[in-house]
Amino acid sequence: MIPDIRAKFNAAFTPEKYENFKEGIRARYNHKPLFREAETPFFIPALLKDRLLEACDLINETVIRKDIKVFTQGALYDESLIVPNEDEHTTFLQMDFGVCLDDNGDPFPQLIEIQGFPSVYFFQYMVSQAYKDHYEIPANMTCFFNGYNAESYKKLMFDIIVGDTDQKNVILLEIEPEKQNTYIDMLSTSVELGIPVVCVTKVIKQGKKLFYTDDHGTLVEIKKIYNRVIFDELYQRTDLKMQFKFTDDLDVEWIGHPNWFYRISKYIMPFLKNKYVPETYFLHELEKLPTDLENYVLKPLFSFAGAGVIIDVTTEDIEKIENRSNYILQRKVLYEPVLKSPNDPVKVEIRMLMMWPKDAPKAFVVTNLVRLSKGKMIGVKYNKDKDWVGGSVGFYEE
Repeated sequence: MIPDIRAKFNAAFTPEKYENFKEGIRARYNHKPLFREAETPFFIPALLKDRLLEACDLINETVIRKDIKVFTQGALYDESLIVPNEDEHTTFLQMDFGVCLDDNGDPFPQLIEIQGFPSVYFFQYMVSQAYKDHYEIPANMTCFFNGYNAESYKKLMFDIIVGDTDQKNVILLEIEPEKQNTYIDMLSTSVELGIPVVCVTKVIKQGKKLFYTDDHGTLVEIKKIYNRVIFDELYQRTDLKMQFKFTDDLDVEWIGHPNWFYRISKYIMPFLKNKYVPETYFLHELEKLPTDLENYVLKPLFSFAGAGVIIDVTTEDIEKIENRSNYILQRKVLYEPVLKSPNDPVKVEIRMLMMWPKDAPKAFVVTNLVRLSKGKMIGVKYNKDKDWVGGSVGFYEE
């Protein structure tokens, strides 16, 4: 996308550099990521950077609406999902964009999904440095936005997640963390912020307070929870023996309140109307289906990581659905293979990672995550046995 930088990177690339890059990631926290790290970063041209930031601003206009809790209440479709003590706005905000081309052949982002739930904020902090350590990335290129650098980004994350609370009283909460594909991010978070990673089954409830047992066998009160639990997984895991429920009224502060997981999700997509958002409809609100149904994707509202998505949807698929209120129909985003690899060109999806501190008027972009693909969709199962695909980061010229 920045031709001269891409040409220099590809010419200088060697398999040995890539192996050293991966080993550098593994060695930093003595853990090998369970997902594929891409051979290359993505070099974001100025026009695409400006359009991505404009897209985030336009979409953010809906997120900051005073009535957001009113028009997203349907996302909390079951009262048993509602977690008490919800805060005024989300803390974490991510927007996924597929890189397409406009009529002039210039890069143009199209929104894929939006999330009010934390992503791999600390893996991106770490992997961006790893690319710079092991490849010849120009010194004037950065992955951070709004004036942040690695040091100030880490401080921002510390201030939001830990703040003035003793680190031992702040936990990252997950289901069997060591088995999660993103465990490398949890390790990074734990090391960089000095907070423990705790499984939901290890949390002890006493009255309205929660505790965990530290490495010395001491019972420690939990005052803040950096929540990484995906509720799709939680409610499918009937084998988990937990002493508390998320819906309990607890004396804890949620860093990333769980209700925003539902509110800012696929559910909000039909409310977003601008040039960077493909047409999206609640399936049950459509009086008749589009005549060009082949140009749409069917997505279940309450699923994660692409589960249940039908790319090549047919009328028959829709007729089989009993509860249409649980689905959206979204116009397909035609990813353009814009990244030149040594063989096949690569499709790019950029996740803009945003933060919304308590005292800020709205969320703002801090860094990004990039996923590279040669398959029909972004994701591991569509990219098996392919190279120059996987998790990455985008750099742009300051």
